[in-house]
Amino acid sequence: MNDFDAAKFKKKLKKQIKKRAKGRSIQVKTGGGFYFLGFVGSAIYYVSTATDFWAGVVGILKAIIWPAFWVYAALKGLNA
Repeated sequence: MNDFDAAKFKKKLKKQIKKRAKGRSIQVKTGGGFYFLGFVGSAIYYVSTATDFWAGVVGILKAIIWPAFWVYAALKGLNA
């Protein structure tokens, strides 16, 4: 009969993982460039439509969180 040794299996598995992962790095792709272009575009829009200084400041703040407006509008459209 074959006895299963969990500790031995775990040790062998860790060794295999280390061997295969050696020299590899994990790359995470983000939408940083897309977000930056969206920020610049929305900042230009909000500041250009501002009627006074504080409306421009609020426009900059809106430009920082513009994806939240986008997601809200998308979800609102799905609910209709």
